[in-house]
Amino acid sequence: MTPNAHPVHLLGMGQVLRDSRPKDSAPDHIGGYANLYAALHSPGHKHVPFEAGINPIATCKAPDGARVPAILVASSPHKLGLAENPWQDIWDVDNGWVRYYGDNRTPGADPAAKPGNRALITAHSLHAHHDPGDRARATPLILFRRVPREGRAKGFAQFEGLGIVTGVELVTQYSSKAGGTFANYAFELLVVTLASEHEQLDYRWITDRRDAAKPLGSTLRYAPKAWKEWVDSGAVALDRVRRRVSKLLVEPKDQQMPAAGTREATVLAAVYDYYDGKKHRFEALAQRVAERVISPAAGSYVPGGLTRGSGDGGIDFIARLDVGTGFGRAKLIVLGQAKCEKPGNPTHGNHIARTVARLRRGWLGVYVTTSYFSAQTQREVIEDRYPIVLVCGRRLAEEVGGMLVERGDDNVTALLDEIDAQYSAPVAPRDPEELLFR
Repeated sequence: MTPNAHPVHLLGMGQVLRDSRPKDSAPDHIGGYANLYAALHSPGHKHVPFEAGINPIATCKAPDGARVPAILVASSPHKLGLAENPWQDIWDVDNGWVRYYGDNRTPGADPAAKPGNRALITAHSLHAHHDPGDRARATPLILFRRVPREGRAKGFAQFEGLGIVTGVELVTQYSSKAGGTFANYAFELLVVTLASEHEQLDYRWITDRRDAAKPLGSTLRYAPKAWKEWVDSGAVALDRVRRRVSKLLVEPKDQQMPAAGTREATVLAAVYDYYDGKKHRFEALAQRVAERVISPAAGSYVPGGLTRGSGDGGIDFIARLDVGTGFGRAKLIVLGQAKCEKPGNPTHGNHIARTVARLRRGWLGVYVTTSYFSAQTQREVIEDRYPIVLVCGRRLAEEVGGMLVERGDDNVTALLDEIDAQYSAPVAPRDPEELLFR
């Protein structure tokens, strides 16, 4: 054990482990990182599978019935957009949620026949079961993200928690490198809180689940408290056992800008270079990004157009947000501001104030920048309770990266050319409230 390190079988939230090959459970640590195969070692058993994105551990045939000890789920952001990973998983671990795409990427193939998809679909059948006895047999998901370290994209995995499958959706995806469109599954995963375990998962729980001599009831001594609560209570306990992190609402610069050398940093630099010299045309991209940011968390987003011209009063685009359906639908106006600023130059409160000044009661603002928001600006928004969504450079780069994945290529310039062509689209109405009557 390295100095001040916890026992290797305790996986800490956010801990980075070394995935070194060939697999070996010794030593406990490699180059200052916990050895993945030491941390996940079960004496008397083979090394865990960790080559694919979805890795079920071999079924244990215990006296009271067969069980899958665990499924190791790993995401590989460094492969985004490639033929082997033509999609973008979404991780929001601090709010207890992951959207994870399955392992089919072949046009014409049955996605349910792929081993990873089949394993998670089977796991969901028990995770969704109404009977506590059946939930007790449910398979835990151990979540990881492969992360770059020391200048290398491969060889490291970050522990992201314990998961439960709460939803399965059949989706259509596209990748030119994979040969066109194909059917796949998207899995909604709930990340279970480990607060009672001081943000650590004791892997000896999984080791006990691999022991064929132990009946199921004897494998729970190291199981997290929240897992056992969910087994007892089922769906009604999901909100109670979901991981939520209380944190400062003001984010520092390094959390708003992509890290140097990452794919997102490359994308952000390409966006800024593209619009440098024609920054007013950044509005078209900002409008697309605002829609992607707001829509998944709210209602139906209806673009209203760009407000080109010198008299826009600090508003660059407008939209309408429809919340609810039918007779009970509420329509909200969205006012957007776009600023293509040199990455590293902060956005200050006077910039935000122009947008806020135009907001009427019940309206929503959104400010999209290629840079970051100063701490003082964030505090003003929080303290004055301004209804405005702040989209920083890192989030902008992530959304553009998602668009590239959906296109099936990594050509930033081609994507921006396509969006820039929309700059000649119809201008937004002079009075934003006209959108309420469309």
